[in-house]
Amino acid sequence: MITSVFKKSTPLNYTLIIILVLSFFFLYQFQVTNQANSIFEILQKGVSLVIILGSLFLSNFIVKKNALTKDSIFTLLFYFILLLFFPSILNNYTLILSNFFILLAMRRLVSLQTLKSPKEKIFDASLWIFLATLFHFWAILFILLVYVSIIFHVSRDYRNWLIPFVAFFIVSIIFILYSLVFDKTMIGFYLNKSGINLELDYFQNDFQNIALSIFAVFIVFFSSSAIFTLTNKPLNLQASYKKIIFAFFIGLTIFIITPNKNNDVLIFTYLPLSVMATNFIEYSQNKIQQEIVLVASIILAFFCFFSQL
Repeated sequence: MITSVFKKSTPLNYTLIIILVLSFFFLYQFQVTNQANSIFEILQKGVSLVIILGSLFLSNFIVKKNALTKDSIFTLLFYFILLLFFPSILNNYTLILSNFFILLAMRRLVSLQTLKSPKEKIFDASLWIFLATLFHFWAILFILLVYVSIIFHVSRDYRNWLIPFVAFFIVSIIFILYSLVFDKTMIGFYLNKSGINLELDYFQNDFQNIALSIFAVFIVFFSSSAIFTLTNKPLNLQASYKKIIFAFFIGLTIFIITPNKNNDVLIFTYLPLSVMATNFIEYSQNKIQQEIVLVASIILAFFCFFSQL
């Protein structure tokens, strides 16, 4: 049974996930590349692959370090499954990098529940979020998660509320100085991405529409399960789960309002949705239901991937 294979974190399971990611990454590259890439493009694809693998294992570290899941590899598996839904993300360097910075921020924010070095964690998370914003403007909405975390854990110290502004000024000054020295058009180019577009008319083919529809079913199924079972979670972890759910809705909002929209922008929901899906599998008492959900997820992800090649 598939659930029993991924139920434990073993070196074999980690190796299997890495092999799957490498296989599908290179399969996509071979299918979409019609001409020889320049050295810069090859280097960029290589960096993208490293960041994707880093995002997978960073996600696994976040959930394991903060006890958001049991000792399984389901979070890694579901993150990989979600990557297959919209394979064009494998070539979207800026979104991959922006999401990686958001994951680094979430690592600090989720661990804020320990109350160890809260100011450093707030500053680090804010800094990562503003860096992510340089690659995708609306990633700035994740700064709301910083303040949600402050409310949950360290709201009494007024200095904590001011720390994100310090991070904002540091990133802004560095970006402006870099733009003035190397490329003055960067500021205008960046500000042009700050618009809002609520329309869903960007599909290049029917299969992208189908993939989004299937993904929407995943969203409704796993998010509703996470919300309705929140009170069943241990009290000391409920704040962390609330931050995961809040991060999911921020990621969904970014997708809805982003101009020049495409399915790739949903990458900001991958970690929260992977945690929700993992919790559903791990806490479900019905073994048959676990198998059906996992097998259906894999089959649908494979269908979406190959249909969009």
